[in-house]
Amino acid sequence: MHMSNFCCIFALDFNSDFMKRIVFPLVAAICLSLYSLPTLAWGQEGHRIIAKIAYDHLNQGTRKRVDKILGKQGIIYYANWADEIKSDTIYPTSYDWHFQDFDGGLTDSIVMASLRDYPKEGGNLLRVTDSLIAVIKATKPQELDPHTLRFVVHLVGDRYCPMHTARMDDKGGNAMKMQWFGRNTNLHSVWDTKLIESQGYSYTEYAQKITHTYTHLRRDVEKMSPEELLVGNYHVTEAIYTYQQSWDGNTYHYIYRWKEPMEWQLYKAGIRLAKLLNEIL
Repeated sequence: MHMSNFCCIFALDFNSDFMKRIVFPLVAAICLSLYSLPTLAWGQEGHRIIAKIAYDHLNQGTRKRVDKILGKQGIIYYANWADEIKSDTIYPTSYDWHFQDFDGGLTDSIVMASLRDYPKEGGNLLRVTDSLIAVIKATKPQELDPHTLRFVVHLVGDRYCPMHTARMDDKGGNAMKMQWFGRNTNLHSVWDTKLIESQGYSYTEYAQKITHTYTHLRRDVEKMSPEELLVGNYHVTEAIYTYQQSWDGNTYHYIYRWKEPMEWQLYKAGIRLAKLLNEIL
């Protein structure tokens, strides 16, 4: 249900004592709590785009094994599961798994070194993802816990979202306020959802469009080292922060500047997820 519809459901008898004393305060509290929910990496559509690109590039044997573990096209249907269970007590520490903050102005060598010596603060995305991948490599496909694969599908996508390798002091862009077509938002939300939604595609349409655009670079993406990929992601994040300082506030200008880099990140995430699954399954 849309938020505005939910908040107006009880607007039937504004003058009743029950409405004034009980319902209005309750609805207001619920609405405020929902508006304050943390943003999710890439948003639902972004993770489905990544999973769809990956699924389309799995070899036949890997696709059969992934479907057996997660269900037919389950890699897509469960792409957002890791965000949905953040508040579940079954994985109480998983919130920090979705991001790895980096300071601004780092050298490439320092960024690359983080893949060997994981940062101790600002999330656990790199360490946890690598640990889960190691579990999958050491486990027979028929014995693999589906949750492990669901996490990997999601977290590999997170590694390519610029605001999930962003800065600790502004909470990965969550504290950097922006206006998007006249509405209040923040930098993190823009990159998680709004840039993607501005294109108006379904996830299947957008995955197809992105694949057609960048398919000639597939082999290049597959050949990149993890260090090269992480440094590339870091450079995108740094460029975003630099752009914020001179941005004129025009949303159309923002979309024009960042649509292609955003699509490139989604494509890399999908191709690297496919490459990973083809190798470990």
